[in-house]
This record gives sequence, structure tokens and C-alpha cells, in this order.
Amino acid sequence: MTTPSNKPTHRILAVTSKGDKRYWNDIGCAWRQKDGKGFSLKLEYLPLNGGDIMLREADADDAAANASEANAA
Repeated sequence: MTTPSNKPTHRILAVTSKGDKRYWNDIGCAWRQKDGKGFSLKLEYLPLNGGDIMLREADADDAAANASEANAA
């Protein structure tokens, strides 16, 4: 799998719970496949504590943050 050159369309998050609180931690991003039938995923971290993995559409703020992080690397 190759890393797409366009901006990610989705965020990948690990959702964990402690008591009544839920914590959403970014662990990667995803891009739609050109044929629209799947996604390419880039994971920076894996949830090791039984967290649920969630895929959410990225908004404009998320795309800008991901772009600036990619440029810093």
C-alpha cells in the first residue's frame, strides 16, 4: 500500500472510557480509495488498552492540523 498524496478525508481515533468520561485520541488518518470502495489507512499509534477504534470524517480544522504535522516530520 502506498501513502496517498492528497489530504486525509477521515480521522482514526481510539476511544477509551474512565468512569463516566470518554477520551478520544487521534491515532491516524484515512483516505478514500479512488474507486470509492475502501480506504487507505495510516496509523501512528495502536490502542493497547482495549479502546474502540473509530473512523470519522475530517473537517477543515483536522485537515489543516494534519497538513502542518506532516510538514514538520
